[in-house]
Amino acid sequence: MPHFAYRGRNPRGELVQGTMEAGDAPAVADHLLNVGVFPVDIAEAREPQGTSVARWWDRWFPARVETVDVMLFSRQMYTLLKAGVPILRALAGLRESARNRSFAGVVGELGQSLDSGRELSVAMRRHPGVFSLFYVSMIRVGEMTGRLDEIFLRLFQHLDFDRDMRERIRSAFRYPLFVLAAMAAALIIVNLFVIPAFSRVYQSFKADLPIFTRVLIGFSEFMVHYWPVMGAGLVVGAVAWYFYVRTEAGRYQWDRLKLGIPVIGGIVRKASLARFARSFAIAYRSGVPVVNGLTVLAEVVDNAFIAERIHQVRNGVERGESVMRAAAAAGVFTPTVLQIIAVGEETGELDDLMDEVAQMYEREVDYEVKTLTARIEPVLIILLGLLVLALALGVFLPLWDLAKVMVR
Repeated sequence: MPHFAYRGRNPRGELVQGTMEAGDAPAVADHLLNVGVFPVDIAEAREPQGTSVARWWDRWFPARVETVDVMLFSRQMYTLLKAGVPILRALAGLRESARNRSFAGVVGELGQSLDSGRELSVAMRRHPGVFSLFYVSMIRVGEMTGRLDEIFLRLFQHLDFDRDMRERIRSAFRYPLFVLAAMAAALIIVNLFVIPAFSRVYQSFKADLPIFTRVLIGFSEFMVHYWPVMGAGLVVGAVAWYFYVRTEAGRYQWDRLKLGIPVIGGIVRKASLARFARSFAIAYRSGVPVVNGLTVLAEVVDNAFIAERIHQVRNGVERGESVMRAAAAAGVFTPTVLQIIAVGEETGELDDLMDEVAQMYEREVDYEVKTLTARIEPVLIILLGLLVLALALGVFLPLWDLAKVMVR
């Protein structure tokens, strides 16, 4: 699209000028009026230097829309709508101030959809990679109840909570994964370079080697001769696993397997249930029916196995069962949580008590994440010790035997 240079006056009478990309001059004038600028002069301008290169780069390598972009958008929309700014003007201003080009394009398309008569939730549904089903459903509730500003604030709090939870889990797993990767790298180096050197020394003495040493040398020779095949096998296996996990059945099996891993499975389960409880409280407090809310919330937990159990809860509620009875049949909540849900249904404060459940799970996840390193360290030390012991016995036992022969 062409670029236009414009000059105008804001409500305080100050001169505002710049360039923008639009289909024609009337589109520029409409945009300026929407953001509160009265246009004085609009003229087609030359394309800024480097714009074509940037557009080519953005077309082939578009910037990824991160959760933080949607989170800040939600907070800014709450502030602008709370201050009484019209939604079209708010979207136009956020489009101009967005740092992520891809997200700026999404916000621009939202404004165009609203300008053509569509609702905001309908416009957001056209971008499923940016706005989740839960996000769109909450916006729809805000449009129906006239509390869109409040919904944006709750969505900001939900996204901030979810991002913080994920970041804590990633930081907890970073140290164990680094140690395991270092051990794997050391094992590969020793088998490819160290053991073959000792093997040549042992062959020169033509001495009988211990069985443990022969096993190490045999495994090392296998890696030296077949490392391309092993590397290719690992790559093919990783790619096959990646595509299998992306299938519905593969993701379900992997998510179910994750929950059974010692130590880690408990953290994943509690983090998923914390997101579910927090999202349920937001949806219930905003007036979303329980059945509809459970249908949407199954996508929030980011675990196919737990999502399937939440669908079971929804089916139970559809059959007329209470939320507590349906949740108990699902088998993913602890008795304490089930008691809290029962009290919430009896007192009519299910949203507040689900917030309490989310906070309880969040505290447990925080504690388990903080103590994760302390619990995994003994296992890592034992594995490292066994690795060093195996290498030491296999490499140095023959040297000890040769030394005794030479002394004799």
